[in-house]
Amino acid sequence: MKILIAPDSFKESLQATQVAEAIAEGIKNSIPDAICKLLPFSDGGEGAFEVLEALNLGALVNTTTYDPLGRIIEAPYFAFTDNKTAWIELSQASGLALLKNHEQNPLNTSTFGTGIQIKKAIEAGLHNIILGIGGSATHDIATGIFTALGGRLLDAGDHELKAGGASLQNCKSLDFSQLIPELQKTHFTIACDVTNPLIGPNGAAHTYAAQKGAHAAMIEQLEKATRSFSKLLEVKTQKDIANQEGAGAAGGTAAGMLAFTNARLKNGFDILAELTNLEERIRVADLIITGEGRTDDQSRFGKVPFKIANLAKKYNKPVLLYSGGITANPDILSNSGFTATFALKTPEMSLDFAKQNAFKLLAQKVTDTIKQFI
Repeated sequence: MKILIAPDSFKESLQATQVAEAIAEGIKNSIPDAICKLLPFSDGGEGAFEVLEALNLGALVNTTTYDPLGRIIEAPYFAFTDNKTAWIELSQASGLALLKNHEQNPLNTSTFGTGIQIKKAIEAGLHNIILGIGGSATHDIATGIFTALGGRLLDAGDHELKAGGASLQNCKSLDFSQLIPELQKTHFTIACDVTNPLIGPNGAAHTYAAQKGAHAAMIEQLEKATRSFSKLLEVKTQKDIANQEGAGAAGGTAAGMLAFTNARLKNGFDILAELTNLEERIRVADLIITGEGRTDDQSRFGKVPFKIANLAKKYNKPVLLYSGGITANPDILSNSGFTATFALKTPEMSLDFAKQNAFKLLAQKVTDTIKQFI
């Protein structure tokens, strides 16, 4: 019996690697001779490094850079063994988790630190850059990245502006003349799992700015500035990116990268699936087990377990889902390809207890339930 264990993380509780290890422990307790292949997974946002490290596809490279407010920090990127490719996570230097609650303000934050990481990776000879853009603290349309790579933002008097949400409304010109020359031969793939455009009611400001500390008036300010800046981008680059699907991701980072570089947007899960040969692993497995921290009706829109179940359906493989909590409609679960689903948290169990004891609860749940599927 070959069992592929491919879970996402249990947020605020277990990393994907720990989830996979708990499932494997539960299997071994019940079926000692089962052959388990562990493949901790991610949707291409935060957690991608863990997947890449677990498969020995390269190593982390630590860099000195800047946080969203310009303070010096250490942050890693992942360099692949091909010595050509780097995976850079926006959250490492430009992430919301780097700020205290009172510091969160998308008018003040920028992606400059991520731009420094990109520059250092390019200088190290890595000219194939994958940029994961989950968890950002910013709404600067990638102007921070642009300025870190040598670009300049200029106001009406040709004075240079510092990148950030507040600068968008004052930016009247863009100077590309001092961009690092290596940018011409660098290829960017943006790991993007949302479809929001840059502007409008479903755009970056109205959809995501509140999560980054913006109040209602600030959101309107950002929307107005973003509309103005997107017109400037279109004139300067001859690229109409304002309404492109996915352009609003990460405070418009996707839009900015499309405008400033030769970037293409690609689903983050699909990128990792290719890198890890996921479909072939599913094809040769007898049973697939996946998991996530919480499964609700929205999980079907791109969450890791549902993506894995969809691939497994292609080969008629049974799929088990172990989740911290399950509120999704049973019909949605069965129609999505899950053979069976199991929740760790019982109605009488507190959420804190479930989070703190997730590894033990998961291993035990697998031990108690796995035999019926062998």
